[in-house]
Amino acid sequence: MRTPTERILFQIKTRGPADTVALARALGVSRQAALQHLERLVADGLVEHADERRGVGRPRRIWSLTEAAQARFPDTHAQLTLEMLEAVRAEFGEAGLERLVARRETATARGYTAAMAKAESLEARVTRLSEIRTAEGYMADWSPDPGGGFLLVENHCPICAAAAACQGFCRAELDVFRQVLGPGVEVERVDHLLAGARRCAYRITSSPAPRPRAVAA
Repeated sequence: MRTPTERILFQIKTRGPADTVALARALGVSRQAALQHLERLVADGLVEHADERRGVGRPRRIWSLTEAAQARFPDTHAQLTLEMLEAVRAEFGEAGLERLVARRETATARGYTAAMAKAESLEARVTRLSEIRTAEGYMADWSPDPGGGFLLVENHCPICAAAAACQGFCRAELDVFRQVLGPGVEVERVDHLLAGARRCAYRITSSPAPRPRAVAA
């Protein structure tokens, strides 16, 4: 079971910066108790705050994670992965690195397809994809998108260092999602960690069926 401070870190990581009242509500504790935990995290260098003023009255204190806290969420074998990527690039060039990414993409798509075999509806496939990605360390969840379809969110990237060194991993990830969610489904990346967002997010919608062509008389 997570400690209160661990729960605060997880809450901010998965839901984004929040004020003291929102964090207290998420933990089910008083505002004062939440503040004590937050002050302990500040002393440990894991959270920081900024004061946000909205209209009259006292400004709200918004809490966010520091870089040190982000490092507590693992980037799987980051240094080893970077060294291997550089070795592949040096030995086989960019073309060789692209072949490596393509091979990984094919294997990933095959594994995901098998794992999602019994998911018939689009919602079921999105749910299963979220479960698979969470098991792989992406801290994924999904929700209905107000504009229609679904929003798949990945709150952490366990291969962030590798993705930063080789953008092909991000491209391949998007291609895999499009393959395994099936024909007639559009997948759009709307937030990207490497572009400065706090997470990666994907809008998933069913494509409208094409209209049949009119037959000339």
